[in-house]
Amino acid sequence: MALAAVTGDLTLAQLAEQFDVHPNQITSRKSQLEGGAADVLASGDSSTPAAPVVDVKSLHAKIGELILENGFFRGSAQQGRPA
Repeated sequence: MALAAVTGDLTLAQLAEQFDVHPNQITSRKSQLEGGAADVLASGDSSTPAAPVVDVKSLHAKIGELILENGFFRGSAQQGRPA
């Protein structure tokens, strides 16, 4: 509805009748669309979302912890095997 209002092919009254809404609602949605489009286009070259901040130290600590647990369980599993 707002996109049709932006294109300007039909009058406000025709759009209101076609979409079965009040003309004020069309005007409001058109304004929101135009404002939102300006924000999207103004953001520039950021087509990819910003990468979240990663705490490398905590990730390295978690990796070390998992390596130790994996080694422990691997050793326990080998000891439990019948010879």
